[in-house]
Amino acid sequence: MRRPLQYLALLGYMVFLAFPLLWLLSTALKTSQEMASLTPTWIPRHPVLTNFADAFTEQDIVGSALRSLVVAVASSVLTVVLALPAAYSMARHRSLVNKIAIGWVLVSQVFPFILIIIPLFMVLRSLDLVNTLPGLTVVHVTFTLPFALWMLQGYVRSVPRELEEAAAVDGAGRIRALVRIVAPLLAPGVVATLLFAFISSWNEFLFALVVLKDPDVATLPLTLVKFTGAEGVVRLGPLAAASLLATIPSLAFFAIIQRRLRSGLLAGAVKG
Repeated sequence: MRRPLQYLALLGYMVFLAFPLLWLLSTALKTSQEMASLTPTWIPRHPVLTNFADAFTEQDIVGSALRSLVVAVASSVLTVVLALPAAYSMARHRSLVNKIAIGWVLVSQVFPFILIIIPLFMVLRSLDLVNTLPGLTVVHVTFTLPFALWMLQGYVRSVPRELEEAAAVDGAGRIRALVRIVAPLLAPGVVATLLFAFISSWNEFLFALVVLKDPDVATLPLTLVKFTGAEGVVRLGPLAAASLLATIPSLAFFAIIQRRLRSGLLAGAVKG
């Protein structure tokens, strides 16, 4: 009796997670008349693909998606590159300074990110990075780095020190021990941090709205907003189609990186 209830709860949870995506797909395939109907329908009566064509013709979906992809990949890689050595130092060399740093990382997550928009904008303007993709990348790294640092230092602490000490006894230097022993065990944490940073950057809207002013450098979230007219009328069909297409890169990235996560877990089990 317990197992069927577990499967039922899991099925309900999967339906709960999939419902927004399925409703988005249903809306993208409906005609404007069916969407305006007072009686909502789960399955489109006469599915059409015109909304997808309108999404591509009305806005620069492909170009903005490529720009978002560049920013998301660059910011996620930079976040991990900067956070990993700092996380290792904080986890392995415990001191008062490190405790204060960890406390500050936690406190920084309490403040709303909107409070740092003006200082960040002033810094970017002084560096001539306003209205540029590198400037937006710097901003995304800034607001994802603290949480990424917190995630990775937890993974580093879970790796026993005895493994590094045993490698040192066998003649391995610190760098070789880090590369051959610690790095494979940290692979799941690195992959999870990459996934977090990528999704955070891909979906980010507020900082992109402040930093990017030129439509030629607009990212995908800014382009999706353009389906709302100046008078507030939403082009719901093309917006649903474009939003559905915007989820594909995140799903593809997760599908690719999930294999690395699973192989990292297996490598860590073998190394341990």
